[in-house]
Amino acid sequence: MNWDDTTDADAAGDRLVGSAADREDQAVEAALRPKDLAEFIGQQKVREQLDLVLRAARARGATADHVLLSGAPGLGKTTLSMIIAAEMEAPIRITSGPAIQHAGDLAAILSSLQEGEVLFLDEIHRMSRPAEEMLYMAMEDFRVDVIVGKGPGATAIPLELPPFTLVGATTRAGLLPPPLRDRFGFTAHMEFYEPAELERVVHRSASLLDVEIAADGAAEIAGRSRGTPRIANRLLRRVRDYAQVRADGVITQEIAAAALKVYEVDGRGLDRLDRAVLEALLKLFGGGPVGLSTLAVAVGEERETVEEVAEPFLVREGLLARTPRGRVATPAAWSHLGLTPPRSGGGGNGQGDLFGA
Repeated sequence: MNWDDTTDADAAGDRLVGSAADREDQAVEAALRPKDLAEFIGQQKVREQLDLVLRAARARGATADHVLLSGAPGLGKTTLSMIIAAEMEAPIRITSGPAIQHAGDLAAILSSLQEGEVLFLDEIHRMSRPAEEMLYMAMEDFRVDVIVGKGPGATAIPLELPPFTLVGATTRAGLLPPPLRDRFGFTAHMEFYEPAELERVVHRSASLLDVEIAADGAAEIAGRSRGTPRIANRLLRRVRDYAQVRADGVITQEIAAAALKVYEVDGRGLDRLDRAVLEALLKLFGGGPVGLSTLAVAVGEERETVEEVAEPFLVREGLLARTPRGRVATPAAWSHLGLTPPRSGGGGNGQGDLFGA
């Protein structure tokens, strides 16, 4: 059970399979989070590498190197930051890039850190440029220059900082400038989870929530969770509700499938929006290619919602392809919706000639 914070894309709607964390998610996650690396499920390579980094730091009696965690929301970046603090027996300070809009905001946080403290900076790529430049010196030399005054009379006052560990988290590592990225001693990329790992997540969460679940019930939930523990836990809670109201409280494969049918989450984890995009692409445009704006109008959504909320998962699942001429459905998309592709191989209506990507 490993989770993370939100993305702007998922904030476009309260989707059951969205990876953004709402207040209910945050409350439940706080109770379900693992406390150490041994209890953390999945991300085996990251856990092994991070364990070496932390063990070596403890053996030297030093603070751990700065850590950068990248990956999609809901995979465990926030959880790992808390585990780092726990493993180092250090307090943790949590903030986010959007909350630091001025260099003074960052200076106030850094100057109040204790020796060895872990500073978790979520969505670090969204930090303001002045604060980012101040962070360079803080990470490398444990010092910041506080500017007093303005114009020619301004004076830089050096402020020494106690050694600390910065844990940065980002969903868009490519937006981090190289000078910042290079100052992290350890960088890890969080991968999507395999179904077997998500089954373990579901079983552990069910145990902590005092929910009785069969092995096939956990497998059913895991298979629809988009490789993301946060989504697995959210689906588990909704299936639990269904089992309590319409069954005997025990989650089996049949109960999980029936519950998720009510919530419009199909066997591959697609929800109403995902299927609406595919159905429009297949039924209205013959499988494409079709331009993004045209596709968005066809499903009654904003262009950004289709591009940032629906498409990433559809592309990752191999159901949709982005091409220079527009969006194109794959054979797997036709098969998933039980439709027969046109003999021309798609794009039979010529929409791709009219609308660009």
